[in-house]
Amino acid sequence: MSNATFYPDIDPISIDRLTGYIERALLQTPQLRQVWVCGEVSSASHHPSGIYFNLKDKVGKSALPAVVWKSQIPELETKPEVGMEVLALGKIAVYAPHGKYQFQVQQVLPMGEGLQALRLQKLKQRLQAEGLFDLERKQLLPAQPQIIAVVTSPTAAAWGDIRRTLLARYPSVLVLFSPATVQGETAPQSIERAIDRVIIDDRAEVIILARGGGATEDLSCFNSEIVVRSIAECPIPIVTGIGHQRDESLADLAADVAAATPTAAAMLVVPDLADVADEHSARVERLRQAMQRVIIDRQSELDRLRLRCERIKPDRQLDRERERIDSLAQRLKLAIARHLQTAQQEQLRLKERCQALDPSLVLQRGYALVRDNNGAIVRTSDRLIVGAELSLQFSKGSAKVSIVEIDNGQKD
Repeated sequence: MSNATFYPDIDPISIDRLTGYIERALLQTPQLRQVWVCGEVSSASHHPSGIYFNLKDKVGKSALPAVVWKSQIPELETKPEVGMEVLALGKIAVYAPHGKYQFQVQQVLPMGEGLQALRLQKLKQRLQAEGLFDLERKQLLPAQPQIIAVVTSPTAAAWGDIRRTLLARYPSVLVLFSPATVQGETAPQSIERAIDRVIIDDRAEVIILARGGGATEDLSCFNSEIVVRSIAECPIPIVTGIGHQRDESLADLAADVAAATPTAAAMLVVPDLADVADEHSARVERLRQAMQRVIIDRQSELDRLRLRCERIKPDRQLDRERERIDSLAQRLKLAIARHLQTAQQEQLRLKERCQALDPSLVLQRGYALVRDNNGAIVRTSDRLIVGAELSLQFSKGSAKVSIVEIDNGQKD
């Protein structure tokens, strides 16, 4: 007789169906499809399929089995290691072969200082991608600035160190002070306002942004995006002098020049007056030596020219040139005379031709010039008529005649 005979109302389900029901219930719960979990990695092992590890609650005794599949590992900000406190993003799923639930991880972030370091790294990458740290943005510092602005706390030792260093090295410099809070939550906005005051004042040639040493959290304002953008966008060159032994801040990366300490920043901004005097003396000496070399070179050139003149003997050269000029002048005179004679002969020839063509000479040989009433010269008798009057011009005098007969020179 079967057990179902004694329990007729029982409808059992298989393990697979029960597991599937649980899995669907988990997937249908929004809070479990994507959830952040914090805990300590108590164990971790690497397998070909991924990283398997357990997350342990720091306060209670609960533990959560977790896995990062192989395809997801390259996307992790940090890999889980034993003893590490992490924030893990993932979903709750059922591992059917063992009948256990499992945390399938999509992202792992370090907690505490590790999380802060990650956030700082992300901000650095973003600002660097915008070009805020590019060398092309860096401005050159003036060689000998006359007006310098200092942005720091009025109660900080850095302010006194900077002022003493500036005045000791370069006594004529004018130091402007723009006070700012350099620690705490309000520090980024305070530093931004202090830099803006210097820009509006429009006198400073360079700005020193400084703070003395301190704990890492005390210097966090110099990793603020507000401060970094204020430095990068400032039209006046900025030199940072932040802390002592520490890592480079984002403000240092954005600054035109970064110094290790406030005192070092002041030394970078102005030259030492004694060094300036020494450099000036050295320049004067170099100039004197250069002028001396020029004088020596010119004297040597003058001596060389003098010797050359002595060898050439200018008087003899002048005599030769004078003789050459006299010869050229004589040749020029002869050429002009020949040209003039040729021109006179041509003139005489043209005169004779003109005389041969002169009408008055023809008339002197017994010819007469005949003109009609209109004064036109009559060359033939073709257009003459009997009774027309003509004018005859002789070599001496003239006469009027009337035509009584016309002979056209035609023969019968």
